[in-house]
Amino acid sequence: MTISFILAMDEQRGIGVDNRLPWRLPADLAFFKATTMGHAVLMGRKTYESIGKPLPGRTNIVLTRDRDYQAPGCTVVHSVEELLAFAKAADRADNGEEHEIFVIGGAEIFRLLMPVADRMYITEIAHTFPADTFFPEFGSEWQEVRRVRGVKDGANPYDYDFVVYERKQDSR
Repeated sequence: MTISFILAMDEQRGIGVDNRLPWRLPADLAFFKATTMGHAVLMGRKTYESIGKPLPGRTNIVLTRDRDYQAPGCTVVHSVEELLAFAKAADRADNGEEHEIFVIGGAEIFRLLMPVADRMYITEIAHTFPADTFFPEFGSEWQEVRRVRGVKDGANPYDYDFVVYERKQDSR
């Protein structure tokens, strides 16, 4: 199994304000949908509740400490260990085919899973927005493997890049 983060952040690593995105960037939403479609997406309870429903075409997993939490149409897990066991069982059920799980937020979930993440898909927005939620800092254990410049236009009014980072093999 591969654990990947997928997110957009501004120049100060801002990822949210008042439990929503601080910007409107349709190209990033299209990238998110195309990249995660057909895969599993993992989110915290607050992120799930901000979306309000399972994302279609994906296996939705909600991570929460609340043992009584219900999320119709989603798998609910209560720890990183439970998540990893669920993912390994899915790999075994598909005859060893490795799955990619996309972690979509929020900040607490990113911090919790940073030690086990393998890849990060980050839309880096060249702008600073008011934010109250930030992506954790990451360092030299990550290497940039791809960068594609986004198209700035009337619908996407900021400069931005789609960047993929992978954890260096010797950094675990």
